[in-house]
Amino acid sequence: MRNRLRVAAFDVLAPVAVLAALIYIGVALRWPLWWVSVCSVLCLLVVQAVVVDFVLARRDRVTVGTDDEGPGLRLAVVATATGALVAAVAVGYLQWTRPDRALEADSAAVTGIASSVAEASATFTPQNPTASIDRAVSMMTPEAADRFRNEFANVAEDMAGRNVSAQASTVSAGVEAIGPKAASVAVILRGTQNSPGQPPDTAVLALRVTLGETDGRWLVQDVAPIHNR
Repeated sequence: MRNRLRVAAFDVLAPVAVLAALIYIGVALRWPLWWVSVCSVLCLLVVQAVVVDFVLARRDRVTVGTDDEGPGLRLAVVATATGALVAAVAVGYLQWTRPDRALEADSAAVTGIASSVAEASATFTPQNPTASIDRAVSMMTPEAADRFRNEFANVAEDMAGRNVSAQASTVSAGVEAIGPKAASVAVILRGTQNSPGQPPDTAVLALRVTLGETDGRWLVQDVAPIHNR
């Protein structure tokens, strides 16, 4: 009975565990060409070891599991099987959770960009009327940047002529929708406008910022107010 348990553990389950771990890693990695080669070689080595073990069992009536003079070899078998299983679990965890990590990273990126562009679009200083515009267009696509400049050029000129300044800060920003190449973020701003001889005028602004990913970088495609219905 003791020998049967040792055969089952060291001569059967251990090689099966290694083969299963190697195949699982391939599935998790979606079988890249390099792993197909590596897995093929490792699986062949495992099969060869099992064949040798079977030959020893037929010839000497002893196997790796039942050889009382080979505890070190059994330890190596257990260590190899354990290492393969640990590697499979680690690779599987990293691969299966990658989409979640990518989504979290993209959500944080688009929220930060949308917040910065929204604040810049509602900020104006007469001493440097183009500063906020330049800051905003640096995070936009070329088409959106041209459209943004044209829309705010007259507004900036009018505010500069009246010596009006404006400052905005983000109250809240949240992702409305996000995909691999597009995202929409809602940004709530608190804006304060200062005019000579007038008390500060504070208002809450709601903007929807649409973004797209180009060459691995998120860029703003449109900034539009959110109207209450």
